[in-house]
Amino acid sequence: MDSIILFFEGILTWVVNTIDAPLWDITIILLLGAGLFFTITTGFVQLRLFPQSLREMWGGRSTSGQSLTPFQAFTTGLASRVGVGNIGGVATAIALGGPGAVFWMWVTALMGMSSAFAESSLAQLYKTKDPNGMFRGGPAYYITRGLKLPSLAIAFAVTLIFTFGFAFNAVQSNSIVEATKNAWDWNPVYVGVTLVVITGIIISGGVKRIGKVSAQVVPMMALFYLIIAVIILGMNIERVPHIIGLIIESAFDFSAAAGGMFGALVSKTMLMGIKRGLFSNEAGMGSAPNSAATSDAKHPASQGLIQMLGVFVDTIVVCTCTAIIILMSDNYGGESLRG
Repeated sequence: MDSIILFFEGILTWVVNTIDAPLWDITIILLLGAGLFFTITTGFVQLRLFPQSLREMWGGRSTSGQSLTPFQAFTTGLASRVGVGNIGGVATAIALGGPGAVFWMWVTALMGMSSAFAESSLAQLYKTKDPNGMFRGGPAYYITRGLKLPSLAIAFAVTLIFTFGFAFNAVQSNSIVEATKNAWDWNPVYVGVTLVVITGIIISGGVKRIGKVSAQVVPMMALFYLIIAVIILGMNIERVPHIIGLIIESAFDFSAAAGGMFGALVSKTMLMGIKRGLFSNEAGMGSAPNSAATSDAKHPASQGLIQMLGVFVDTIVVCTCTAIIILMSDNYGGESLRG
């Protein structure tokens, strides 16, 4: 039995090192390139229309018909963004890239906000209505109807199903199991079964139930986490300015070059921040537009602005709180941060 486990571990290690790592490097270039392109072509929509995105989100809490409200679509998309990347991802970025990695997570989020606006607006523009009066859409739809490339849409859909149905969910569930086991010594099998049962109950009700549950759970989950973060920051408020300064100062430390495809082009700090930022906010990956398309928004750009706000909440707000808490702890640079 042990030899079989070691065999499969060897295969997975080879796949990650040989196939996954180069693909991830290419993905970084594509996602950052798309973010920069949409930032320029939209005239920095993430800055110019940020106040409007807040108004659209607040005003999108009610709608008529069977579809999700814009706010429910927003929280459903936010549910896919907020997770292990906001805690484990931030910790990994700081552990491997130093405090400056947080700065590059901010930069990645700024670029990603424009990508989120574009992909969610397109999802609304090319959505369709099914016989039950529910809207459907997403990248597969606008690739088919907009680009007229159904074969590429099929490839995207299959890839998305595999990635989010197995890989991303495996990361999330494994993190939950490990956290509960280490903190409270809970049995991993029972935790896993509980996750399956709860998830099954929610998704069995279709997109409408998912939207309703997300609209109730996600805001409370984020608010609870932020309240804890604010309390911790308030108890150590005198150290916060120094930590912010440390993040910015360390961001431009190019003494440690990144490995792999990027080599001497970027620092390890920059690469870790960009990778963890993209993993956390998922901007440009094509996940959030599927939920964005399900809402009965008054205009495609309205839902785009609302989904753009999700990237801001995920990375600029939640990830920053996590980073500052980590940097405050005695487990990371405790002595240097006290002065």
